[in-house]
Amino acid sequence: MNAQIPPFAVIPGSQVHQVLTGQERPLIELIEDTYRLHGEGDTVNPPSYFLRFPDRPASRIIALPASVGGRTRVDGMKWISSFPQNIEAGIPRASAVAILNDQETGYPIACMESSIISAARTAASAALAADWLTRGRRRPRRVGFFGTGFIARYIHTYLHAAGWSFDEVGVHDLSPEHADGFRSYLERSGGGGRVTVHGTGEELIGSSDLVVLATVAGVPHIDDPSWFSHNPVVLHVSLRDLAPEIVLQSANIVDDVEHCLKADTSPHLAEQQVGHRDFLDGTLFDVMTDRVRVPADRPVIFSPFGLGVLDLAVSKHVYDTVCERGELGVVDGFFHETSRYGDVGADDEHA
Repeated sequence: MNAQIPPFAVIPGSQVHQVLTGQERPLIELIEDTYRLHGEGDTVNPPSYFLRFPDRPASRIIALPASVGGRTRVDGMKWISSFPQNIEAGIPRASAVAILNDQETGYPIACMESSIISAARTAASAALAADWLTRGRRRPRRVGFFGTGFIARYIHTYLHAAGWSFDEVGVHDLSPEHADGFRSYLERSGGGGRVTVHGTGEELIGSSDLVVLATVAGVPHIDDPSWFSHNPVVLHVSLRDLAPEIVLQSANIVDDVEHCLKADTSPHLAEQQVGHRDFLDGTLFDVMTDRVRVPADRPVIFSPFGLGVLDLAVSKHVYDTVCERGELGVVDGFFHETSRYGDVGADDEHA
């Protein structure tokens, strides 16, 4: 083995943004490829670890370790914080970094800003799911965004880039100011469709064929199954919006069963209520490989826990692109001890 210590680089958010902007379609394809790798067993995605704080119960920091095979070939971890009170200060709720490790030596090769990566992979996953879950029904013409933050903006961008157009775009947020700001953003960004701010969640859901739930809710706040009687497709990105009663009356697709049924997500609460998992129809990989057929006569809920392998796949794409452009910001001397026995001569080392 003639392994060498690889250089270590720092990739700031400005470079991440530059690499990913305008690349929505290739990223959706990358996410689909990674889901397929995961479904075929060519990934390692252990449980996420939640760091919680007794004095700050609304806040958390999550570690998502993972390993991706295929052409990506990288190990690493995303370390992402969620501090909802940041919104009141006018700064984003989430911040994150990703660490990439060389698969030959295990040495870290990069630390990069990852909130953009996290939003991009979440939006790409949502757009991919919207495509696959609507193939057996009439394509939605009315979309509704429940929650109007960073993730909602990215999902709208990725849907538009993937070729979606809507006659109507609905908006609802507990903060009228945030809802109005998102409305203004939608009108400026184009993409067509009349934009309507709805005063209640019931109005929004009832007027939408495709519902995007992108809130910061920690417990279910939508509990009336009748709101979904028109059988919409629901991208349940925030995972904890829906009461078990709604989950149990819908078709349920997840990204990974074991990951999604934990941490008091809505599907996890449904499992606790009924004592089984029979209400789950399968994973998105099952849908993509025709193992599961999505019904058109029930609401369809996609609940993605958010897999670390997706973050690593996008992170490695950013890293490789920056390398190809010759713009990698290497930190010289980051690893000080580069010899097993320290700074000794060859004769001393083999004595």
